[in-house]
Amino acid sequence: MKFAAIAVTRFLFVAILSLSFLVAAASAGPPLICHSFDIDGANSLPWVSHDWNLSGSEKYDTTKLATDTIAILDSNQVTLVHMETLRRATLYARKDRVAAKELIIRLMARANGTKSSSQPNPLAIFDAGYAVEAYKQWLGEQDNPAQRFDGYALVQLALQRRGNDPQMEFAAALIAVGKPAIDAQDHAQKAIAGAKDDPLLSRNLSARFLGAQSETLSAMISHTKMVKE
Repeated sequence: MKFAAIAVTRFLFVAILSLSFLVAAASAGPPLICHSFDIDGANSLPWVSHDWNLSGSEKYDTTKLATDTIAILDSNQVTLVHMETLRRATLYARKDRVAAKELIIRLMARANGTKSSSQPNPLAIFDAGYAVEAYKQWLGEQDNPAQRFDGYALVQLALQRRGNDPQMEFAAALIAVGKPAIDAQDHAQKAIAGAKDDPLLSRNLSARFLGAQSETLSAMISHTKMVKE
């Protein structure tokens, strides 16, 4: 009975901790969307806002969203550049659901095309998975062309084929924020460890999620370990 009581107490503690974290994550906003990533001036989609969101003054032609996004992704091998480009693409996609559908269809086709290639491109698989999860966080469930896909599974596959990529581990850890059923411990640990040799990743991990009073991105992904313990 004593052991049963301890088990129940532990279960309740983890449940309360998980719930409090989920509430905190929800109030902070979608982690793939509500923070712009530092890409050190690399080329990405047009951006005139000084905040994470669109300013409303953008003149970008969203009918070119899929073509422009994929061209940028094909021209750069840095995962963080892909993350920021897909973040911006998702914000534009919410304004144009036709463009949103075209982009996700082309990203999925690009990913599927490389899976059986003699020279597979793990970043193409990653892009499709990351975009799916970004869409789910920002476009909602209704009329969402990404709803039926498992973006996290695609990112896991990309990691298997990419090998050591702390920036991609960072992306996987962010996807897992607020999802205690997904074990993000390894992703968070590998991202934080890899940042020691990656100044760009280090700057992003040390950035604060929403303003000076909020926690850093490193702290945010580290919380996922607490939910599982």
